Amino acid sequence: RIMEEEGAANSAENQENLKSVESQFSQDLRGALITTVLNIETLDVDFYRGTHLWVPKTQRLFGGQIIGQALVAAAKSVNDSLYAHSLHCYFVRAGDPKVPVLYKVDRTRDGRSFSVRSVKAIQHGQPIFICQASFHLLQPSPVEHQFTMPIVPPPEDLPTIEELIQHYLNKPDLTENLKRGLNKLLASEVPIEIKPVSPPTFNRAFVTEPKMIFWVRARGFIGEGNMKLHCCVAAYVSDYAFLSTALLPYPNHRAIFSASLDHAMWFHNIFRSDEWMLYECESPWAGGSRGLVQGRMWRKDGVLAASCSQEGVLRVKPAKLSNKL
Repeated sequence: RIMEEEGAANSAENQENLKSVESQFSQDLRGALITTVLNIETLDVDFYRGTHLWVPKTQRLFGGQIIGQALVAAAKSVNDSLYAHSLHCYFVRAGDPKVPVLYKVDRTRDGRSFSVRSVKAIQHGQPIFICQASFHLLQPSPVEHQFTMPIVPPPEDLPTIEELIQHYLNKPDLTENLKRGLNKLLASEVPIEIKPVSPPTFNRAFVTEPKMIFWVRARGFIGEGNMKLHCCVAAYVSDYAFLSTALLPYPNHRAIFSASLDHAMWFHNIFRSDEWMLYECESPWAGGSRGLVQGRMWRKDGVLAASCSQEGVLRVKPAKLSNKL
């Protein structure tokens, strides 16, 4: 009886925490991607500053935000009729979350159909990130094909990541360490909404293929008619949990250090980042303390919106498993 009452009390407390977090998301994070996370200040011609830095639990700068802000800076220097079709980036130094990031745009080339921009992100007088982005004038073509989108449940039938965490927190046999970790995840302010297709085991207790599929969208409303911004938001989203796909086959190991080395992205079709897109991630290779991941972003109607690729550092150590959920 006492255990039942305690369980009911814990469940009620967790439900209240979830409501509080959801309320905070709806109020504080609505439009956060465009008002803060991807917002940059103009200092001079082709020179910008990003000050609103989202810091994940690693306490390092989030690579997706640097990619997104760099693409925002590059897009400001091209004609409104041009859209980003590719970007190639290198992370060359660890970023400092305590100071602003400066972005310097170099107008590499302007052609009749394509424009190329180089962007350098700078902190403490040194580059931490370099990027080349290419913009294209949309043109019709009789040559068109794509892969087929995976058949998965629609996002309306799936729980959010916060609801899944709530489910795990209601289990009576969790260790205190796992509870603390899940509560930290629940309290994290993430300006994107995620619905995993295959519910994760948050303590990675089982060997799985290096594949991960989830529905994702920006929180808040962006609307139609701003494809440049939708590409910048998708660039931000593309780095979220991407590299961790390479660790899924290794539940007996934990990452002691992981960091993106390079990141590439190709934009194929018009899309809206504030509507549900299916993000299909896989890791075809890992070795030499590095991992390679590839991803595809699908519109809900089955159109391939974008493709991504990234290599990163993965240094791991053996870890004990507990609470196999």
